[in-house]
Amino acid sequence: QVQLVESGGGLVQAGGSLRLSCAASGIIYRDNTMGWYRQVPGNQRELVAAITTGGEIKYADSLMDRFSISRDKAQNTVWLQMNSLKPEDTGRYYCYLGQPRTFGWNDYWGQGTQVTVSE
Repeated sequence: QVQLVESGGGLVQAGGSLRLSCAASGIIYRDNTMGWYRQVPGNQRELVAAITTGGEIKYADSLMDRFSISRDKAQNTVWLQMNSLKPEDTGRYYCYLGQPRTFGWNDYWGQGTQVTVSE
């Protein structure tokens, strides 16, 4: 099993910045993908950014100019730097870890951290 613990959410004014952190623990394989998704009530959970242990990164197209993902492979920690925040960035941000199993793939999720951007 894998446990993910997020931190760093909160309330910020439009134009401000936040840095989210996620620490993974448990049985974590060398090759995995960690990342961040977000969800607004009534909407589907959407990808924000993800990064593999090999350093490959994927961003949501609309966010890559303002958000930056990074990770420490040794510590199994991932960060999301969010700059120039907008009210539409408000939502619950979930940390994600995916890794292979014998036949297939396992997905793990954190509890989420709330980000609220005021006008």
